[in-house]
Amino acid sequence: MRRQVLAVALAVAALAVAGCGGSDESSGETTTTETSASGGDASLSGSVGPGFDISVEQASAAPGTYTLTVDDQSASHNFHLTGPGGVDVATDVGGTGTETFEVTLQNGTYTFVCDPHASSMRGTLEVG
Repeated sequence: MRRQVLAVALAVAALAVAGCGGSDESSGETTTTETSASGGDASLSGSVGPGFDISVEQASAAPGTYTLTVDDQSASHNFHLTGPGGVDVATDVGGTGTETFEVTLQNGTYTFVCDPHASSMRGTLEVG
């Protein structure tokens, strides 16, 4: 009985530790959520604005085809993703709203920027 209680306590502690971590940084930084394209609908979420913030919810992803949904909250900014395999998608500067793109990601580093403010509003997505 004592061993069962100890085993359950260790399992609960291991699950609690596994659930901790991550990052909540802004200004082009991304969280540490990993996304996998295997097994069905894979999605990525990006946002830009309303201030000088641009982000992708995921810090890394597996190679594959994804639906990228961008929440563009500012007419002064855009969201522009480029990288390996010829990926080059962008929202319009001057427009706002939600826009969706289908992107096929390969191993490598993808960059997302606001074109008018590319020196300060930028981030990366690691694939592989």
